[in-house]
Amino acid sequence: MSPHPPSQEVLVPVSAPKRFYGKGIPGIDIHELTGKLIVIEGADGSGRSTQIGRLVDWLEASGHGTVQVGLKRSSLISEELERAKEGNVLCHTTMSLFYATDFADQTENIIIPALKAGFMVLADRYIYTLMVRDLVRGQEFHWVKNLYGIALIPDAVFYLNVPPQQLIRRSFAKNHALDYWESGMDLGLSRDMFDSFLQYQDLIREHFMQLQEDFRFEIIDGTRSADEVYSTLKQRVTRVLAGEYALGALDQEPSPPLT
Repeated sequence: MSPHPPSQEVLVPVSAPKRFYGKGIPGIDIHELTGKLIVIEGADGSGRSTQIGRLVDWLEASGHGTVQVGLKRSSLISEELERAKEGNVLCHTTMSLFYATDFADQTENIIIPALKAGFMVLADRYIYTLMVRDLVRGQEFHWVKNLYGIALIPDAVFYLNVPPQQLIRRSFAKNHALDYWESGMDLGLSRDMFDSFLQYQDLIREHFMQLQEDFRFEIIDGTRSADEVYSTLKQRVTRVLAGEYALGALDQEPSPPLT
């Protein structure tokens, strides 16, 4: 069970205007945000980027303008964040605030203007990855939730669920190495990066499952073929475009076991 009471504010009626999770950004008329915000969540190696690329191609071929956002893409701070991570010495709170600043800048200067112009905004991860990373590193849930009170509630959120054992195979196949931060080496779980990766991704996955109880995003089985995952996502986004989809309104797909 989730360690915090389920949130009641995220079950958004299809016909409702956009809303923020918290107080949001002052001066924004949410009735002007006519575009759609679609979020694809999942660990590195879950297939997020591949699926977003296919969705963008399909949407643009269908006449929908698209904009993409993601982690570390702010022109204000992304380069500084990347340099800070290279030293592997960032404390947890500093890293949280770096990412929150990156997200806030993209929200104000990319996401909101694009939605106001009627675009489809596809997010390659959103606040949920950032929240989960913070929770694994010991931050309090209410602190993290308040930190991201500026976030818009998306029209749809899909978490590509892939077990750590499969993630590690995909990571080696693509990069021939493991990333320090994606392996959770800063947490001291294990001196062995391979073992640390498995433990860290297990923790991330477990926290995502807990977070789903609060934010009601849809869990997609990412162990299937790319074509099968894309078919599911395309069906869901078609429903979003038709105004027939709401967070938490669909039954969840069976998830692979945590072990």
